Amino acid sequence: MNALSKPGKVNLAALIAAAVGILILFASIPDEFPKVPPGPIILLVAAGLVAFAPGRRTPLIGVIVPLFIFVGGLVSGTPGLLLHPDSVGAFVGVVIQMIALVIAITAGTIAQLGNQATPEVTRGRPQREDHRSR
Repeated sequence: MNALSKPGKVNLAALIAAAVGILILFASIPDEFPKVPPGPIILLVAAGLVAFAPGRRTPLIGVIVPLFIFVGGLVSGTPGLLLHPDSVGAFVGVVIQMIALVIAITAGTIAQLGNQATPEVTRGRPQREDHRSR
């Protein structure tokens, strides 16, 4: 596992929480979803990449994926479930999902900005100087 910054850890936790929110929503109103909802799978793959993939641009995955899911949720009318909380599970699932997605987008953005300020690939550990180049 990469040494994640604090915003990176928050991003990772929020990606997982958003997947859980979608699963709660799916369990509450399964007729509204495909047999296998893609949202949680996409979010968990993104979480795995954020946690384990090396690279300075990896936190962008933790921004782009939740942004895509958030916009998709808005377009599909998911927040409308908040206006008519007939199903407590669906209401709770949407609340968890939307809050977690906003946190993931924010924390991922902060993590990416922090990565731009750190030395190459090691994230958080300074590079050793090469004494041969002197």
